[in-house]
Amino acid sequence: MLRAAMNPDALPNPAPLGPEQTLFEGNPALCPSIGAWLVCIFTLGFGCIYYFFRSRAVHYKITTQRVVIERGMFSKRMDQTDIYRINHFEVERPFGQRLVGTGNIILKAMDRSMPAVVIYGVKTDVMALYERLRTATEESKRAHGVRVLDNEM
Repeated sequence: MLRAAMNPDALPNPAPLGPEQTLFEGNPALCPSIGAWLVCIFTLGFGCIYYFFRSRAVHYKITTQRVVIERGMFSKRMDQTDIYRINHFEVERPFGQRLVGTGNIILKAMDRSMPAVVIYGVKTDVMALYERLRTATEESKRAHGVRVLDNEM
């Protein structure tokens, strides 16, 4: 009679991921800071044309499983980072951006091709988005069986 050996150190099968939910989808704000507003005012609106095209050339989609950034107006380039690879978050809310209700999120990932993901000028509650993203990252790491080890020497 053969018996399967049980390894107490073996990881359990990862939990299946639920359906992918969108946390944020959109473009950066048209005028992401008070400085951009001042440029638009002093150039009599011509600065707005520049900021409009710059804003529409980037599209963010943040879900519970991945961060997708699509760049370009005519030719498109898409970068994607799986959310379980993210190991550090930074939230930037400079004074000029706080005045107009925007902010930045910088994600550091364990991905050699895209080690830092910058989500710039998002017109939403950046702190709430950060909290939802951090929670989704931890759940995704748990579901994929990912453990992060700190190696400080």
